[in-house]
Amino acid sequence: MTLEELVGCNSTDREMETVSEALEELLVAAQRQNCLTVGVYESAQLMNVDPDSVVLCVLATDEEDESDVALQIHFTLIQAFCCDIDINIVRVSGMRRLAQVLGEPLTTDANEPRDLHCILVTNPQAEHRKLNEVGSYCKESRCRNQWVPSIALQER
Repeated sequence: MTLEELVGCNSTDREMETVSEALEELLVAAQRQNCLTVGVYESAQLMNVDPDSVVLCVLATDEEDESDVALQIHFTLIQAFCCDIDINIVRVSGMRRLAQVLGEPLTTDANEPRDLHCILVTNPQAEHRKLNEVGSYCKESRCRNQWVPSIALQER
């Protein structure tokens, strides 16, 4: 019998819900402060030019993205870079909810979906209390040898 079976998973579920809400609030606040970089290529460019300004990297996928080899290679490289320079990383599932949180339509005028697969939160001067919550979750996950924790954003 595992500890989770003895104690129950409710505390873990509540923690995930709290971290998920904190991440959503952080993304909205960072967007209002113009402290988000959205897109895999845009994020890679920023990390190449000014990596010290990045405080959190969000890698977002859904099940259909898991078979996209190019995207997974980009994620691996971004994760390695973030780990090397000590940037907190979190993987997120729920692209539809992520688009809702950011107020983004799932498609643009040209019917191309906006690239929400990689989002960077920048500007450490704009400390937000939710950044500390998400950062603590990332740190706790690393202590449990889970270097890139995952969060599932729930539809509301």
